[in-house]
Amino acid sequence: MCRNIKTLFNFDPPATDEEIREASLQFVRKLSGFNKPSRANEAAFNHAVEEVTAAARNLLNSLVTSAEPRDREVEAERARARAVERFG
Repeated sequence: MCRNIKTLFNFDPPATDEEIREASLQFVRKLSGFNKPSRANEAAFNHAVEEVTAAARNLLNSLVTSAEPRDREVEAERARARAVERFG
C-alpha cells in the first residue's frame, strides 16, 4: 500500500473531490510504477486516474457506518504523534 494514500471515509468534513483525485493518482502511480508517464503512456495513465477517481467517489458515497465521523484535526495530531514516536 502506498503510504501517501490516506483514509477518506467517515471524516467531518467529508473528503473533497481533490483529495479523492490525489489518492487515485497515488494509486495509479503505484500500480504503473510511473511517477510521470511517458508521452506514449500519458493518455492511458490519465484515463486510469479518472476511472479510479470515479470508482473511489462511488465507493465513498455508498459506504455507511453508525460510527461518529472522525475529526480531521484530531487524526492529524495522532499521525504527527506517531511520526515523532517512530522517527524521533
